[in-house]
Amino acid sequence: GHNRKADERPDRFDLLGFTHSWSRAWRGRRERGWWVVKHSTARARFTRALRAISEGCRKWCHRPLDEQWKLLSQKMRGHHGYYGVTGNARAVTRFYVATRRIWQKWLSRRSRRGMWWEKFKRLISRYPPPTPRLVVNFYRLAANP
Repeated sequence: GHNRKADERPDRFDLLGFTHSWSRAWRGRRERGWWVVKHSTARARFTRALRAISEGCRKWCHRPLDEQWKLLSQKMRGHHGYYGVTGNARAVTRFYVATRRIWQKWLSRRSRRGMWWEKFKRLISRYPPPTPRLVVNFYRLAANP
């Protein structure tokens, strides 16, 4: 037998690119939240996706900026579409920030002067990457089966 309290749920597993684990849902409750299954991006998939972004930026770094932006946006929209689920906002936002940083790094290698942050901010105001958003809301699905 386990020495675990009845309300502790440490079980977690990876499936289909998500880590599924028990978590407390606190929204709308003041005293104790209730247990829900939380879906977050699996660590291996997160690093694999960032590696693919970096590899893509390396391949595209000689192409015009608008073409790079289109290819990068397509990859980001795909990631947001799959991983943009209830409870995974932190991982999707981390992916967004890391992708911008990777793009800046590869653009910086195109010139001797580099791509400093001020110049990059002007560039992303002209070519804004798609912002992460919630695509699948599990609570809405549960309310309207």
